[in-house]
Amino acid sequence: MKNRDLMINRLRQFDAYPKTLEDFRVKTYGGAIVTLVSSVLMFVLFVSELNYYLTKEVHPELFVDTSRGHKLLIHVDITFPRLACSFVSTDAMDASGEQQIDVEHNLFKRRLDLEENPITDEIEKHDENTTSEEIGATKTNDTGVSSSNVTTSKALLDPNRCESCYGAGESMDSCCNTCEKVREAYRKKGWAFKPAEVEQCQREGWNEKLKKEMNEGCHLFGTIEVNKVAGNFHFAPGKSFNQHHVHVHDLQSLGSQKFNITHKIKNLSFGEPYPGIVNPLDNTKVIAESEQMMFQYFVKIVPTTYVKIDGSVLHTNQFSVTKHSKVVSSGMGDAGLPGVFIMYELSPMMVKYTEKQRSFMHFLTGVCAIIGGIFTVAGLIDSMIYHSSKAIQKIELGKAS
Repeated sequence: MKNRDLMINRLRQFDAYPKTLEDFRVKTYGGAIVTLVSSVLMFVLFVSELNYYLTKEVHPELFVDTSRGHKLLIHVDITFPRLACSFVSTDAMDASGEQQIDVEHNLFKRRLDLEENPITDEIEKHDENTTSEEIGATKTNDTGVSSSNVTTSKALLDPNRCESCYGAGESMDSCCNTCEKVREAYRKKGWAFKPAEVEQCQREGWNEKLKKEMNEGCHLFGTIEVNKVAGNFHFAPGKSFNQHHVHVHDLQSLGSQKFNITHKIKNLSFGEPYPGIVNPLDNTKVIAESEQMMFQYFVKIVPTTYVKIDGSVLHTNQFSVTKHSKVVSSGMGDAGLPGVFIMYELSPMMVKYTEKQRSFMHFLTGVCAIIGGIFTVAGLIDSMIYHSSKAIQKIELGKAS
């Protein structure tokens, strides 16, 4: 028994927290205020540390991009408030020599009025087979006559007729029964298209359609798939075609009007989004200060890999951009073509982001540091307030005596 009491007495010598008797403890209003403030501060910092622990930690890495054979998927959502859908052509070309005239991928158009409200709920697919009748004009019946003139012209046109392509057909037997067929044949040949000289266009009221569509806008959205090499894509008025290995746009068929290239980019991204990504052109509104303007965006793409905490891998891209704009002459003059041009090139470096769970031991250490630090500092402040008040009382008593 004596040995046990001796061991307990020796163990007490290691107590780093000696206690005082309750009778000798003094509780003050200052101490109560310090305790409340420090408790609130402890709680706030604990919640902050807990929130930090529950969020995922993302580790960035930088290394040379050795990936090959991937396609680049471009997400586009852009609005032209003063440019009709039937006027807009979307083309893509890259350093490998591949050209996509009037992009055929999942790209769609929605006609808008001048207040940027949809004219119809119908969404048209944007491809080289989409005609002006489909996206901006009165639809025609099988005979190629507008529906409003069917009753007066039906007897005049033979449904089995074969009208001339004016030398632009693929063969001598080619038929172009509508203005758009003639226009497409001219585009493939690389010839300038003059609707005033084409009987089909005069019959269908081509000029009237153009005047009507001048008071429309266009919402263009969807995706473009290109090779993973440097290149460019653009949105510009007029049907595009190649003439003597030169990419040109047919603006003559659209008359002599000027084009307002004011545009709003709701989204432009190269690949799927990942947590924390910032696309610098999202929600960008650009007002054309004058007509016939060319807007150029020079994009530097950085291939990016995002590894989620569950091990799934997302291959995507992030980018930076610089912008340039200028006023150009109409047509493919020396100054260029009005429209929005996006030139992109890929960085040889790749960024890899890896999600990781934060360390619980780090969280525990932080909590202990918060509680211990605030408790110690609060004790020092309370002691300073207590001893200061005692000193002031002694001074006042000395003066009173």
